[in-house]
Amino acid sequence: MAGLNVSIAFFFLVVGVCQALRRFSKCLLSPGAYSCFARELAGSLQLCMSCLELRMLVEIGPWGGGFGPDVILTLLFLLFAVHGTSFDGASANPTISLQEFLLLESNLAATAAKLLAQCVGMAMGWVVTKLYWSWQLTHFHLIQNLIASECSSSIHTSLHHAAFVEGTCSFLFHLVLLKLRESNLMYRVPVLAATVTFLNYTAGPFTGAFFNPALATAATFHCSGSSFWDYVQVYWLGPLAGMLIALLLYQGNIPRFFQKNLLYSQKSKYRIPKARVAMHVEDGEPQQKRKGDKSNSKPCA
Repeated sequence: MAGLNVSIAFFFLVVGVCQALRRFSKCLLSPGAYSCFARELAGSLQLCMSCLELRMLVEIGPWGGGFGPDVILTLLFLLFAVHGTSFDGASANPTISLQEFLLLESNLAATAAKLLAQCVGMAMGWVVTKLYWSWQLTHFHLIQNLIASECSSSIHTSLHHAAFVEGTCSFLFHLVLLKLRESNLMYRVPVLAATVTFLNYTAGPFTGAFFNPALATAATFHCSGSSFWDYVQVYWLGPLAGMLIALLLYQGNIPRFFQKNLLYSQKSKYRIPKARVAMHVEDGEPQQKRKGDKSNSKPCA
């Protein structure tokens, strides 16, 4: 368990350093520069380093440390709960940033800055984590360094099935995210963390269940066993398609491209009562009385 304790201490250190980076940049930078670049960079750095260390535990822990998947899933849930509360609004996921752009919540320049920050943060996270592993603080890291050059692809099924799995994970994740985006943080964070944990448990054996193009690029694109185009189809196009389908089904349209609702009929939120019109004849007498009123006119002879 000593190796697991070191990894847990690493998680705390990563969150603490990234939180300090967020506060430092928030004091120095303008609100726009912080929200579009610095916040996303810190979040991506935190997510990448945590997930790489956790991925190492997934691969080596069961036979090198003697702990089962329950420990990994518990750590995964806790990590994403911490990420949700400490990210300060960052997504660290290109498909979420593109979703905000399609929902007219972000302009093109801000979205491009977020995507750039996510790529830079993930690359930095991969470099720093590799350096940390090279120190060989535990036997897990020693084994990881020995097998690092021989890492294999995370795709353990057919290409089309893998793309479908990543797309389905992205679809379900974004559907939950859209449903909860206006809810209180106290409810949104554990539900999203539980969703990520469930998707990782069900889809992890097939593709690793990344449904995050930037994270997948840092974690698995350098491994042998699949071509670059295979990785693009599974880890870029699959999650992007899942996000688009979730957005279309939830909204009924894509606001960036369509104003009209394509799937659902729009009903006015104000109920218009039926008009009770009194029609008058030439002498001013009502021709049609209100329903329920008694008639005073005598029958014709």
